[in-house]
Amino acid sequence: MVVGAVLAAGAGTRFGMPKILAEQGLWLHRAVDALRVGGCDEVLVAMGAAIVEPPAGATAIVVADWAVGLSASVRAVLDSPPVGHDPAGVVLHVVDMPDVGEAVIARIVATAARDPGRIVRAVYGGRPGHPVYLGRDHFAGVRARLDGDVGAAPYLRAHAGIVESVECGDLASGLDRDEP
Repeated sequence: MVVGAVLAAGAGTRFGMPKILAEQGLWLHRAVDALRVGGCDEVLVAMGAAIVEPPAGATAIVVADWAVGLSASVRAVLDSPPVGHDPAGVVLHVVDMPDVGEAVIARIVATAARDPGRIVRAVYGGRPGHPVYLGRDHFAGVRARLDGDVGAAPYLRAHAGIVESVECGDLASGLDRDEP
């Protein structure tokens, strides 16, 4: 099993509102659909600054300490019951990349091959981005490095030699939307 997770708990300060609400929730629906259609067996939505009904086929995870930053969302996903059932891996996606669709997710999931020992990251024109597949063998290591408004990046940097970069610039821009 591969679990997909939309990280959408933040307040979106620069954006002017929580991005989970962007375009009347369209960004959230796109991210959930991308994960589901792209090959994830279960989809989670990490939310906090704004709590919404998750799209059909997704499960909400309320991140109580969302104001801590991205680390709180990643920790909440990794500590969630679906992840506790030992999936092969987790695909971390962010709500503020609305042009990243199921083709990108499918490419990442296919490259990861549901291998618990792999880490696969989408890159756009060589620039690292999301989604990121974390095989279950890396969950504890990622948890140990989570801090503040940073997600898995410190772990990925520390293990750069095993992170597989998959070019996805032919499928999406990979740009996150931080401002309206």
